[in-house]
Amino acid sequence: MLGLVACGGGGERQDAGEPEGEFPVEVVTAKFPNRQSLAVTTDLRLGVENTGTETIPDLAVTIFVDDGADGSFSIRLDQPGLANPNRPVWVVEDKYPRLAGESRPVGSAPGDVVQTNTYAFGPLEAGDRREMIWRVSPVRGGTYTVNYEIAAGLTGKAQAVTADGSQPGGKFVVTIATKPPQSRVNDAGKVKIEQ
Repeated sequence: MLGLVACGGGGERQDAGEPEGEFPVEVVTAKFPNRQSLAVTTDLRLGVENTGTETIPDLAVTIFVDDGADGSFSIRLDQPGLANPNRPVWVVEDKYPRLAGESRPVGSAPGDVVQTNTYAFGPLEAGDRREMIWRVSPVRGGTYTVNYEIAAGLTGKAQAVTADGSQPGGKFVVTIATKPPQSRVNDAGKVKIEQ
């Protein structure tokens, strides 16, 4: 018996047409609370400005807590017997990430691009800014480092650079309390989380 297995298919290669070069950017917003509580939703915000004279081919953001884990907001546990060693620290809310001021998701999810834990947000014209939001809920207590890296394309040909020539990026060190937050129902019947 002879079988044929094919992978991939019909779409254009992600590296097709990506220009080579350096594209100057500045990270103008980087916000993520350093103290959080289990199950209390919060936003991670990253704003990027194209400070160069050419359009960035495809603004991309890679986010990772553990570079060995599958999932931007996950860690990898090396315990024997685990069916899946990847465990989320934060869960990303449905329809995120999105751009600030937009009501619908924008960009590609990590499963839509070749690079692990990378989100693509399309071209960014010279002088323009874009602020991306990930709405997340912590599901695991402890202290974690969330790393982010900015790229100008998905294949490495188009490289984002800061004013000093380095790759733009940064990190947030976040402590997630395991004690549940205090909550109450206000006079309007809404649940209010005490911070």
